[in-house]
Amino acid sequence: MLIFKSPYFFLLILIIPFLLYHFNKINPFFYSSSLKSVLNIKSSFFIKTLWIPYFFKVLGILLVIISLARPQFIKKHEFISSGGINIVLAVDISESMQALDFKKNGKTVERLYATKEVIKDFVSKRKGDRIGLVFFSSSAYTRIPLTTNYESISHALDNIDANFVGKLTAIGDAIGISLKRLDSVKSKSNIIVLLTDGENNAGELSPEDGALLAKKRGVKIYTIGVGKIGKAPFLVNDPVYGQKYVYHEVNIDEPALQKISQITDGLYFKADDTIKLEEIYKQIDAFEKTEIIVETFNEYKDCYLYFVVAAFFIFIFEMILSNTRYLRIP
Repeated sequence: MLIFKSPYFFLLILIIPFLLYHFNKINPFFYSSSLKSVLNIKSSFFIKTLWIPYFFKVLGILLVIISLARPQFIKKHEFISSGGINIVLAVDISESMQALDFKKNGKTVERLYATKEVIKDFVSKRKGDRIGLVFFSSSAYTRIPLTTNYESISHALDNIDANFVGKLTAIGDAIGISLKRLDSVKSKSNIIVLLTDGENNAGELSPEDGALLAKKRGVKIYTIGVGKIGKAPFLVNDPVYGQKYVYHEVNIDEPALQKISQITDGLYFKADDTIKLEEIYKQIDAFEKTEIIVETFNEYKDCYLYFVVAAFFIFIFEMILSNTRYLRIP
């Protein structure tokens, strides 16, 4: 945005009408005893365009006036000064999350794909919060520590490393790793959003022990059971028949997830389609709103020099024109 620090100098623009009036009174002429000899003489291009040097002179004066008004570019900066809250998103990436029983934009997609898209939308709507990302299957690991760089979280979700995908589900370890991440940065409020489509069958820490540890540290856990219980379709590569769909039994330990949330004063949600999953993250987003204080300051940069330089070259150009093709005698 452009502002003027000394706008009262624009009053000098009032002299421009007087300059234009003076120009209109100047017309080339010469004395002749008779007009017969000059009646058929046509005006040349340069006679018709005598106004050009004067135009550049006025333009130069106008640029000088603008520079005297001290034009400045203003750039607004915003800083979120409140602490926000800490949120760790624990996401199940086990093989069962590849079940094709969700839809996105009318197409059948994997549970994991639908989950990633919903989480990215959830993250994009947060402001001032530190968000971390934990992946878990047969084991749990930190993918993104607590950060306000939400783009890195979206990038991590888009590039889940298939080498870490396992057949088992370590829910308890996911809670334990999430608590470690929350311990690294102090905050008034600490939350874990744990999403899984299975039951705890791996890891060293049980889900209940993890929940009790979270309660002790004042961490609230929202749990989400994703997918339908029972047989779910999977796309596999058969060495003989190529790609084909097979059905495997999938079970969600809902009582365990409910207990985790109950112990930590959180909530349990069940999502068996994309719409419900989106609604769940919207609810969590609404539950965990935080007051943020946005500080703004303006950065000013003087740019009068650009107008002075432009005026200088315009005056030089006007002088050249006035002393060559547009020279007046006397």
